[in-house]
Amino acid sequence: MKDWEELRLEVEGCSKCNLHKTRTKVVFGVGDTKARLMIVGEAPGYYEDKKGEPFVGAAGKLLDELLESIGLDRGRIYISNVLKCRPPNNRDPLPEEIAMCSPYLMEQISYIKPMIIVTLGNHSTHLLANVDLGMTKIHGQVFNKENYLVFPTFHPAACLYHPEWMKLLKRDFLKFLNF
Repeated sequence: MKDWEELRLEVEGCSKCNLHKTRTKVVFGVGDTKARLMIVGEAPGYYEDKKGEPFVGAAGKLLDELLESIGLDRGRIYISNVLKCRPPNNRDPLPEEIAMCSPYLMEQISYIKPMIIVTLGNHSTHLLANVDLGMTKIHGQVFNKENYLVFPTFHPAACLYHPEWMKLLKRDFLKFLNF
C-alpha cells in the first residue's frame, strides 16, 4: 500500500478520465487520517473545485452545522468524495468515472481505517454499502461491511433542494453517534 503522500500525489496527477481536463483543483479530502468517522460524498462542486477541499459551498455549510449540532468538529473526522474532480455543471458522476476514481477512495479508507463511514447521497452509498435502493428507502440503516459500518443518509445539497428531507437528515446525524 502507498503511503498517504504518495496516494495524494498520484490522485493530483490523475488523468484516467476526462474530468482532469476541466478541473481547477483535485479534491483529495480533508481531516484526521486516524479518524474513527469518515464522511464520503459524491463529487466536488463548484466551490470545492476552486478551493480543493470537499464540502465548502452551501452543502458544506449545512454539513458543518449538522456536525456542530451533534458535537463533532470537522477536524476530528475525515471527509472525502467518491470522485476527486468536479463533473461539468455538477452533473451526477458517470459509472465509468466512479469505476476509475473509486480505487483512490478505497485506498483512503484502507489507510484511515474508520469504524463508521457516513455516505452522503446515492453514489457513495451504492459504492460502499453495495445496495441499489434510493436514499428514501435506506437512509439511517446500518450496513456491516468487513472492516467498517456504512451509514447512508441524504446529501446536504439534496436537502437544500428538498427541504422535507432535512428533518430526516438531522435525525440520521443524531442516530449514527450511537455506533
